Amino acid sequence: MWPTIVNYKSLKVLILCLIVTIPLQSSEKQSFSIVIHGGAGWFSNLSDDEVQAIKDGLSNAIDVGFTALQSNQTSLDAVEKAIVVLENNDLFNAGKGSVYTSEEKQEMDASIMYGLNNQAGAVASVTNVKNPISLARHVMEKTKHVMFAGKGAERLALEAGIELVDPEYFYSEEKLRRLRDLKKEEKKMGTVGVVAIDVYGNMAAGTSTGGMTNKLPGRIGDAPIIGAGTWVENKVCGVSGTGHGEFFIRFNVAKEICDRVKYKNLSISEAANQVVDELQAIEADGGVIVLDGRGRHAFSFNTPAMARAFKSSDGKEFVEIYK
Repeated sequence: MWPTIVNYKSLKVLILCLIVTIPLQSSEKQSFSIVIHGGAGWFSNLSDDEVQAIKDGLSNAIDVGFTALQSNQTSLDAVEKAIVVLENNDLFNAGKGSVYTSEEKQEMDASIMYGLNNQAGAVASVTNVKNPISLARHVMEKTKHVMFAGKGAERLALEAGIELVDPEYFYSEEKLRRLRDLKKEEKKMGTVGVVAIDVYGNMAAGTSTGGMTNKLPGRIGDAPIIGAGTWVENKVCGVSGTGHGEFFIRFNVAKEICDRVKYKNLSISEAANQVVDELQAIEADGGVIVLDGRGRHAFSFNTPAMARAFKSSDGKEFVEIYK
């Protein structure tokens, strides 16, 4: 039974003591880092200028994301801003650089996830959204759903004021010619993705893609599937994948890597290598970028190349394409 008389002076002192002793998340700053990929594949017959252009594109994207982290913005901000840069660069198979379906149209997928509370948002088969990753974030933050597809997603973008463009914006003579020639040897990159950890220790991951050249209309790969192409969990790990999406979906690749870190106590490098090797054993091409809860990175891919970059607050940074 509550006492009828309260010593308000003592209560006030107690509350002040509690306020002083409870740590504030915003004051607990830590090191931060960001890792990105521009797709895994063969990257055959690339000239030196083309290789440099890809590296420049990766550098521009990671610098934008890193600057966001450096100014104490969230990992979500860093992931979205870095992927927007890649989506706006027609060298990468996402946004403006998206490849064509068998009907000579472009259909784009994207997803984003926040490690703090496992929030996620995704869009699939959009045709007129300039930056699908921004729409995916809108789905996550402004709706009670996780994924929208096709016309429903595009209507949502219109209502949200997210930039729409005429499909001609995505036109590429080179990619259209490749579709029509049905070349066996691809030099075009695949999916793009970013994983970041901010000064507050919160992680985010995002993935965006134009899919596979000559894919059937309506085909959806792993990029917008939470757990397949994108997964993140604070203090465990974050993953963005690139490769043969059907296999990434079937084996839930992104979450599988983090589960092995969480439940088998593997390092992110060990977990990523195990899963990617298992993909190779069933002749599935692909790769992943990974961060752990301390901002350490890992890459793993079973193709000759994966465009990738890393940058951290402790001064480590690099941009690579080949093994």
